[in-house]
Amino acid sequence: MAANGAGEQAQAQLVLQKIYVKDASFEAPSAPQIFQEEISPQLQLNMNQKVTALAQDVFEVVLTLTLTCGTGDKTAYLVEVQQAGVFTISGFDARNLDAVLGTYCPNTLFPYARQMVSDLIQAGGFPPYFLQPINFDQLYAETLRRRAEQEGQLAGEPAGNA
Repeated sequence: MAANGAGEQAQAQLVLQKIYVKDASFEAPSAPQIFQEEISPQLQLNMNQKVTALAQDVFEVVLTLTLTCGTGDKTAYLVEVQQAGVFTISGFDARNLDAVLGTYCPNTLFPYARQMVSDLIQAGGFPPYFLQPINFDQLYAETLRRRAEQEGQLAGEPAGNA
């Protein structure tokens, strides 16, 4: 006789259905002149993640990486990749589901996005650039900390007015 709680725990599933490039763009606004210059690149990486529920227990996760390479007042290149995946995730409580969507899913998508960024930069005539690994567990922990702070501030406001 298994308790219902144990049976539900055993049914937790995470299935990767599909990985795909949702959008990719590369711009080299200073080409071809930039190739004649000796540049000291200044790189800026922005990252974003969006989760969309497609159906019950089915989620699209989109990891967006935007890398801008500038030199002085010129932009050498700008590359943006939206790497997406469809995940079936069931049997997790809300907290663990949030953690899976915030850590496991972007960890799965990142190597594909990193390769696409590198390929686009190289195809644009620039030396390859290899993004360093990203610790999504640490980023997720920071997100949880910020949420707790915001909730604490919001909860503190009415108490201060009373």
